[in-house]
Amino acid sequence: MGLRLGISPDQRAIEARTDEELSRMVTDLTNEINWHLHERNLTRADLANRMGVSPGRVSQILSGGENLTMRTLAGLATALDAQFELELLPSKPPDSYHSSR
Repeated sequence: MGLRLGISPDQRAIEARTDEELSRMVTDLTNEINWHLHERNLTRADLANRMGVSPGRVSQILSGGENLTMRTLAGLATALDAQFELELLPSKPPDSYHSSR
């Protein structure tokens, strides 16, 4: 993240939490993909072939160093004969939220 001038401590805290969440999501995603590869006895080269991309591209995807598009995620799911299920869960207990509804 680095030191940025003109950014408030609150914004820095939000960015730090965002970075932590991104790291968690990348770890979860790569763990899931690797599990599916193992369960199907597939290599990264097999996955690349099924996705129609280079093995290097699969390595980039699984390194977690980039933001993936929904299309890339769909390609991964298709290549693994699987599907992603997305679920947005509260990170705090429900009683800590205040609804205006």
